[in-house]
Amino acid sequence: MKQKDQFDNLEKHTQWGIDVLEKFIKFVKERTEIELSYAKQLRNLSKKYQPKKNSREEEEYRYTSARAFLATLNEMNDYAGQHEVISENMTSLITGELTRYVQELKQERKSHFHDGRKAQQHIETCWKQLEASKRRFERDCKEADRAQQYFEKMDADINVTKADVEKARQQAQLRHQMAEDSKAEYSSTLQKFNSEQHDHYYTHIPHIFQKIQEMEERRIVRIGESMKTFAEVDRQVIPIIGKCLDEITKAAESIDHKNDSQLVIEAFKSGFEPPGDVDFEDFTQPMKRTVSESSLSNSRGDGKSEPKFGGKSKGKLWPFIKKNKGAGPEDFSNLPPEQRRKKLQQKVDELNRDIQKEMDQRDALTKMKDVYIKNPQMGDAASVDHRLAELGQNIEKLRLEVQKFEGWLAEVEGRLSMRSEARRQSGLYEAQNPSAVNSCAQDRESPDGSYTEEQSQETEMKVPATDFDDEFDDEEPLPTIGTCKALYTFEGQNEGTISVAEGEMLYVIEEDKGDGWTRIRRNEDEEGYVPTSYVEVYLDKNAKDVYKSLEKISE
Repeated sequence: MKQKDQFDNLEKHTQWGIDVLEKFIKFVKERTEIELSYAKQLRNLSKKYQPKKNSREEEEYRYTSARAFLATLNEMNDYAGQHEVISENMTSLITGELTRYVQELKQERKSHFHDGRKAQQHIETCWKQLEASKRRFERDCKEADRAQQYFEKMDADINVTKADVEKARQQAQLRHQMAEDSKAEYSSTLQKFNSEQHDHYYTHIPHIFQKIQEMEERRIVRIGESMKTFAEVDRQVIPIIGKCLDEITKAAESIDHKNDSQLVIEAFKSGFEPPGDVDFEDFTQPMKRTVSESSLSNSRGDGKSEPKFGGKSKGKLWPFIKKNKGAGPEDFSNLPPEQRRKKLQQKVDELNRDIQKEMDQRDALTKMKDVYIKNPQMGDAASVDHRLAELGQNIEKLRLEVQKFEGWLAEVEGRLSMRSEARRQSGLYEAQNPSAVNSCAQDRESPDGSYTEEQSQETEMKVPATDFDDEFDDEEPLPTIGTCKALYTFEGQNEGTISVAEGEMLYVIEEDKGDGWTRIRRNEDEEGYVPTSYVEVYLDKNAKDVYKSLEKISE
């Protein structure tokens, strides 16, 4: 029973040891998550304060203090990278290794305690056999005594027949023989039990306890080594972190206050001479008042601005240029051509930057793998193979995305070139009608792709109706020139557009003029523009000819 208690105590202690290992693994995992989160926050912080491209901030970086701040941001990005290295190394060298070791430790512990329980059960079985043999021997001895006493009683009784006496004698001999056999069996069982008990307490159990002790000592050594690794992982990045901090200090020392002040002076100096003294005005001689030519009032008069002609212009925004707040199609086909081209170009540039970023990561991991191959004690080279494969797949996907968006971009640029050609041909009309051209709104197309019309308040002139006025200000609806079938569902979220459902049949009232939009009508109250690529148009030849004739007449 005492031995069983010891097994229970050992079982509880070894389980506690495994719990300590798992607690340490959990501690390191949480540390790696903190390192990754800290690195991510540092990178986001650095990115947040990076200068925006094509912004005023870029001009500010001519000052040494601004350049030093930019260098600090870049170094903080590298600083964040070292915390990512800490997380990766702790994951691979500690959590991964210890997790595998804990599984092996559990199996070994289970095996040792199984052997101990088995040995315990064996000795208990031997003890039960000994007790059974002992009780049988005791019972047979008592039966033999009773049979002997019965025989002696029968032999002394003169009234008992000789046959009964003989039968009692034979029974007494049989019981005596059974008692002798039980004695021999009990003696043999006792010797066997003593031998098994000796082996159990002096061989089997000590051997099992020795294995459990060795297992426990290996666990203690392993957790100590892991704690050393925990410190070494931090110590390995200290030189690089120190270098980052040295670069920040160097950037701070490079700040030149004299140079920055001189730049401010050069940027904001006016070049004007200070005004002269104000002369005395003698009011005792009213008719001879004089004002000094060098007075401030004169200089102010000289600086008087010329009157501006023209008042506030009225602008008319092209209806479907309104910014779409919802999520549009992937190819930006819901936007006008110029805005679509810009969006596609931005997307291509963004994907190219992502490709370069992935390639940089791949190059860095490749270098790390080479270092691991040359110095296996620093890490397992095979541990980065999976990440390298992922980066290769990501780069291939991004390149396919670039090809897709470049195809859409080429399509849009082709349409814009056709539109430019059409505008060039319309120059003949402008040359023949200069007065009409001059009276048209200035700067019809703004840099962001919107269309405006401006008219002076002082000189209002009636000019021929423009295409935009025809499209939106006519009271008479345009005639239909054909029908169309919606190939895809289009959510017309911008002003001037119309929503259509896939498979819906509608009327065409104005075909694509090279800008990628077709004007359609559902009923008398519902009409608007949809992307030409979203519909299949069936033009009525006769109606189309009439429509072109009306256009020529309006010109």
